[in-house]
Amino acid sequence: MTLRLFLLILVSVSLSALAQLALKLGTNAAAPGRTAGIGGEVGGLIQSPMVLVGLGLYGVGALLWLFVLGRAPLSLAYPFVGIGFILTMLAGALCLNESLSAARIGGTLLIAIGCVLVARSA
Repeated sequence: MTLRLFLLILVSVSLSALAQLALKLGTNAAAPGRTAGIGGEVGGLIQSPMVLVGLGLYGVGALLWLFVLGRAPLSLAYPFVGIGFILTMLAGALCLNESLSAARIGGTLLIAIGCVLVARSA
């Protein structure tokens, strides 16, 4: 794997984690349930700037991921998606003050170790 391809994988996975954070912030700001019915809730979410940012980040990340998949074996590239779990957990803790239990940290580290093992096996 080239350094360029590795960096593209990291950027794509990072964009997905940032997208999760933006979507969470957007759904909190839109405060679903304030409007009547599911149509009102969907309308509120669609108008939330952070939801739109999150969807945009997903789109850019997906385009980069397509580029990665065209240049790397799926069995090598896909395990790196597990890094997104780590980044998303950290974003939740740092930006949203979500608690980190020993079980959550341990499980996330197991995912990371699995990513390393799979990547080294190629």
